Amino acid sequence: MDIKNNVALVTGGASGLGRGAVEFLIKNGAKVAILDINDDKADALIKNLNTNDVIYINTNVMEEESVKNSLQSIKNAFGKLNFVINCAGTGYGARILGKQGPHPLDIFQFIINLNLVGTFNVMRLGAELIDKNKEDEKGVIINTASIAGYEGQIGQSAYSASKAGVIGLTLTAARDLARHGIRVCTIAPGIFNTPLMQLAKEENKESLLETTQFPHRFGEPEEFAKLAGHIIENSYLNGETIRLDSAMRMQPK
Repeated sequence: MDIKNNVALVTGGASGLGRGAVEFLIKNGAKVAILDINDDKADALIKNLNTNDVIYINTNVMEEESVKNSLQSIKNAFGKLNFVINCAGTGYGARILGKQGPHPLDIFQFIINLNLVGTFNVMRLGAELIDKNKEDEKGVIINTASIAGYEGQIGQSAYSASKAGVIGLTLTAARDLARHGIRVCTIAPGIFNTPLMQLAKEENKESLLETTQFPHRFGEPEEFAKLAGHIIENSYLNGETIRLDSAMRMQPK
């Protein structure tokens, strides 16, 4: 499916992997709606892009009405939707049983709600708008998981569970939406230069970097974006979770 002259929605598009996707899509001729909650970063990005082909909508992906209102704004601005790229999410580090007691249940629930339920919420509502397109291939949904969904480290129970859920959702979603002409794939990134990674302690970053093979470095958001672009353009790619991780395998800690 062509990127040019089509319309994309990117959650978490004001920074990190989402920002990389936004910049890539604009560069390749798409119209883009950034769905985020960080007004300052979104406004700065739009100013930097300097184009009428991008809009920003403050959106809470965990809330149905917020996403519905954002989709209506996209329809009003661009007339249609072709691509959904879900990048909104966050992490939290705590052992199931730590020095301060059991893992806080409310934080576990929040991470699941944002990373997994939020992804599902945008996917299901976005698919409804994509389905209104007339072409045989109506659109593409790309979700973001993590290699932590396969081999989560100590202290990553909430994050790993949420990303494993996104991975588990991929094939079912692709099968559900196949009759509507909508493809669904997931990218499972390794360690990338993002604001989330910048929150990690230096010793943890070094430990993670040691497990990369080649290239022996952190990934860049533009590399994530290039893979998303390939998924969009390769019409036979569907129902697959693709690791993007320099052949790294996370160690227990």
